[in-house]
Amino acid sequence: MKRIFLLSLFLILPLISTAQMHEVGVFLGGSNSIGDIGSRKFINTKSPAFGLVYKYNITTRYSFRGSFSYSKIENRNFFTNDLNRFLTFLSATNQILEFSGGIEFNFFDFNLHDQDLDFSPYVYLGLNYFQYDLFYTDQNSPLSPVKYSDDLEFAIPLVIGAKAKLSEQFVLSFEVGARYTFTDNLDGSNPVNEFENNPNLKHGALYNNDWYMFTGLTLSFTFGRLPCYCKEK
Repeated sequence: MKRIFLLSLFLILPLISTAQMHEVGVFLGGSNSIGDIGSRKFINTKSPAFGLVYKYNITTRYSFRGSFSYSKIENRNFFTNDLNRFLTFLSATNQILEFSGGIEFNFFDFNLHDQDLDFSPYVYLGLNYFQYDLFYTDQNSPLSPVKYSDDLEFAIPLVIGAKAKLSEQFVLSFEVGARYTFTDNLDGSNPVNEFENNPNLKHGALYNNDWYMFTGLTLSFTFGRLPCYCKEK
């Protein structure tokens, strides 16, 4: 994980050195998963999450955005009001190491030139590439999941939030982000490779892909040469 983190910084630093106006921020919040174990609520944070966010502001409405995030997601069947799930003792814990890139769109003009306090809701769309653990749970031993490898997969993020400019240098954001993954195995319910043909290791709604959520705050520091948002006459 440390090597991946250092590689991400190495790739981002050249962008920071040449950008006109950029933001670098720290994300702190919580995470949860939606799959075949535990609650189906989309906002139901169970574990801390943290990350680094970089934005290159193109106009007052659009920004290129990249991020690196980490969280240990967990869910247990006694977290849910679904009786069928509650009657089992299955639990799942996984580690998500996520890279994301895309475009952030502000609903209102968010002009870093202004001295006044600016506020705007926003959405973020892009593509995620994340690392996670591969494990299985034998239903005869539900309290002893077995990790056998890790894997890399894609996810589609849909993030909604709101941000306010605290000063000329600092921006505070709150957001809720859903990630639709291209795997049904975040909770070990559908093992792959040498375990995929063992029905005793499968459970839940097979081939119904999992989701995970990040919810929290980002405090960004803005710096660099201010871009010109002037309209041509």
